Amino acid sequence: MPRTFFLFRLPPSERVAIYSIRMDRSNGYERVSAEFLARRGNGTNRSNAIGVKEVRKWAKALPRSGSVIDLGCGPGFPLTVILLEEGLQVFGVDAAPSLVAAFQRNLPGTPILCESVLESKLFDRTFDAVLCIGLMFLLKAEEQYRLIQRFSEILAPGGRLLFTATAEANVWNDAMTGLQSVSLGAQEYRKLLDAAGISIAEEYEDAGGSHYFDAIKRKG
Repeated sequence: MPRTFFLFRLPPSERVAIYSIRMDRSNGYERVSAEFLARRGNGTNRSNAIGVKEVRKWAKALPRSGSVIDLGCGPGFPLTVILLEEGLQVFGVDAAPSLVAAFQRNLPGTPILCESVLESKLFDRTFDAVLCIGLMFLLKAEEQYRLIQRFSEILAPGGRLLFTATAEANVWNDAMTGLQSVSLGAQEYRKLLDAAGISIAEEYEDAGGSHYFDAIKRKG
């Protein structure tokens, strides 16, 4: 018997809730957007936020006026704004409408798409760099494989990539959404990146324990 039969026997309020969860392309972050904006996505003390030091160091190494796309950019604070401050040509993608609206308020004039990174056309272009902080592990394993392939597709030869996950393969519940997070582990990410033509240049961790993969797309 089709699953939809059971769905429509539920009370309307529960049907809407289930439908919303299934259709949510933001991995639960639209539902908790108000909390996210209050805790991390505002300009207060953003210079001291976790990840700021690492992203600024990475951004300073990019070509001046180079193009960079921030995948899962959220409201633009505290990280996307760093890219602008370093003189880069910035683009954003996020699937949570409330966070995209905040991004447009915070960084007016900066191009952004309200789309899933896996389904987005990503401005139909390539980029000198891709930033992807706090997103990879929110995706299912097979979606992570696809995202790594997308990195290769949108990076120009010699382009830089920076993304985070945990170094150890692990499964846990996201602190804000309560939804499952999955890290494939550093060894698997290295293999997947290499197969996609991307070489690890450096790995390091921030004060919050996030593991950074700083990589370069091979030329030729």
